Amino acid sequence: MSVILVTGGAGFIGSHTCADLLEHGHEVVVIDNYSNSSAAALAAVRDLTGCPVSSYRADVRDHAAVSRILAIHSVDTVIHFAARKSVPESVGMPLDYYQANVCGTVSLLDAMRERAVRRLVFSSSCSLYGDQYSEPIAEDDPPAPTNPYARTKLMCEQLLADACRADPGLSVISLRYFNPVGAHPSGVLGEVPSGTPGNVMPNLTAVASGASRELLIYGGDYPTPDGTAVRDYIHVMDVAQAHRIALAHLDDQRGWRVLNIGTGSGLSVRQLVDAFGQSCGVTIPFRIVGRRPGDPASLTAQPGRVEREWGWRASRDVGQMCADSWRFQLAHPAGYGG
Repeated sequence: MSVILVTGGAGFIGSHTCADLLEHGHEVVVIDNYSNSSAAALAAVRDLTGCPVSSYRADVRDHAAVSRILAIHSVDTVIHFAARKSVPESVGMPLDYYQANVCGTVSLLDAMRERAVRRLVFSSSCSLYGDQYSEPIAEDDPPAPTNPYARTKLMCEQLLADACRADPGLSVISLRYFNPVGAHPSGVLGEVPSGTPGNVMPNLTAVASGASRELLIYGGDYPTPDGTAVRDYIHVMDVAQAHRIALAHLDDQRGWRVLNIGTGSGLSVRQLVDAFGQSCGVTIPFRIVGRRPGDPASLTAQPGRVEREWGWRASRDVGQMCADSWRFQLAHPAGYGG
């Protein structure tokens, strides 16, 4: 079993991945600056799994701190989640996004090189494909990002590819996952964004619980069947599992590889709202407002490569995604603090 450094391990996807790794016998070390996460998520991971998690409040741009932590724990593999991730925010704060996401990845790679850590799973994004596809997107389809956040993810992939060309001993897998939603089925772990959430599911559950009056749907005039944006929603536990499975395939070959992680089925925001109502028995009032800058109309995965190469596919349907999100909301109406 590996000793895995998880950057951004207290975040939504990071915390669920930590839980999955611990449940399968791996040792986990977390670095997080808690800019959009909470140490309470790691406490929940420890309670859920009964396993220790070594955690450090640090930023991946702090090269000395990362290098020291890699050495202290004899880390052999890194899963890199740490990044800023809001599309609308990135439009207004592009320099902050390039600094955090691109410079953070360079700093991490430099620390890994210093400590001879040669295995990395990178948290990438479907957003780098842009707003050019109405059909399911394959890994070889050209990227064309439409916002600074997506451009940072593409730049990180390019620098990872260059690093692998320069160092034949490096093994890097980029997972371009689509839209993670849901929560751990126990209701112990879920999505608790800081400030106003930018993703649809926490906004949807807030409306369902009465914490918000209505769901704002951004854009009703997209070239989609009902005018609302289409996304490939995937359960966060499937995304977490994909990261664990990736660890087993890092040594299949050296160099940089990319894989889509999605279900292959697109769902509009209106359809997601209907699915939530059917799964959870709650009617969601909504209002359609203007589009948000940088949001593509449609993003759906062609996930065939990961199934062919690893024999893996996402297994949880939208009903489970909604039910698990709602279970976490009911158990934690005020987030991890309540």
